[in-house]
Amino acid sequence: MRILFKIFNFQNTIISRYVLSSLLLCFFAITFIIGLLVFGNQFVLTVQESVEHGIPVGELMPLIGYNMLRDIPIILTLSLFLSIIITISQLYKSSEAVILNSIGLGDKNFINLMQPIIVFLFFIVFYLSVFAVPWAKNQKSISEEETLSASEFSFISEGKFESFKDGDIVFYASESDAIDTFSEQNMEEIFIYALNDGQPTIVLASEAKKYTDSRSKSTYLRLKNGSRYEGLPGNKNINILDFDLYDLEIISGEVQKSILNFASIEEKTSIELIKQGGHIAYAELQWRISQPISILILSVFGVFLGKSSPRSGKGINLLIGLIVFMLYNNGLLVAKNSIEGGYLNPLIGMWVIHFSLLIFLIFFYQFRQGKITYFFDKIIHFNKGRSHV
Repeated sequence: MRILFKIFNFQNTIISRYVLSSLLLCFFAITFIIGLLVFGNQFVLTVQESVEHGIPVGELMPLIGYNMLRDIPIILTLSLFLSIIITISQLYKSSEAVILNSIGLGDKNFINLMQPIIVFLFFIVFYLSVFAVPWAKNQKSISEEETLSASEFSFISEGKFESFKDGDIVFYASESDAIDTFSEQNMEEIFIYALNDGQPTIVLASEAKKYTDSRSKSTYLRLKNGSRYEGLPGNKNINILDFDLYDLEIISGEVQKSILNFASIEEKTSIELIKQGGHIAYAELQWRISQPISILILSVFGVFLGKSSPRSGKGINLLIGLIVFMLYNNGLLVAKNSIEGGYLNPLIGMWVIHFSLLIFLIFFYQFRQGKITYFFDKIIHFNKGRSHV
């Protein structure tokens, strides 16, 4: 227990307990609010995705859980950053921080008092971003793949209009059988309305079978004994084609492959990314490491932003904090995309974003302490002395 106290720099004093309790209360409140907004939105998006891909309702809860686990690191980082700003700001608003400053407790001491929570969340976010989140993304992909392979497009039910390719294809079958062991589905009395290069096309067939090509991974409808009408009724240029067999692509295999290739990088373990190498792997690896690093940097920044006078406007520090967080996070995303595209050397990568914010932190701290203005005054005084000479 003493070793843990030394690692987390826990100080069992009245002041430390008061600051930590205020920080924890604010942290849990902000985490609950942000989590409610994010996870509520994730629930809606997951329901929409399940409708589009035909995932049964029973499979929703695991998918939502995987999405929640994916978003927890950034939620914890933002919640801690805002809670530190609010806690320090409240101490200054109530003049408690002024009294603490008068006895020699400044910004560095506030950081030390909050260090147990900061270090604890650092390890939590590190574990989540490096190990748990890739596992969750992999499990989500496996769950979706198993569901789709077991009942792929089972939502093509009889007596209902279904759309594919963002509404470019509308399909209707009066009768439909269950999917067999080969993931094929037989249907009868088929009506299809499709757009082919902007030209409306109507297809009627007595029978149809849904199947997936083993090579291209595209999903087709194999229509039998039907007719294909290209153009609008009454149009002189209408084309009519009678056919015995006609294959219509409803799901492109190239789209599915591109989605799977992009997602596979995020699903790999950190060890696999190191072994694989390459710009995309290094970008993903640096993104995972950047999550816990941002906890440390933003926590220090939060202490500096929380310092305010009792007469200053309410919420201005939070607004600045949100702007800093968005710029920081977006900067990391831009660096990640630049590494993936080969425009940025992985050795520079996202480290330049962290280093830039650290430099800004140092200058900001020196400015708050009045040392930068003192340095500039010395330069001006020195130049005036030389001019007199």
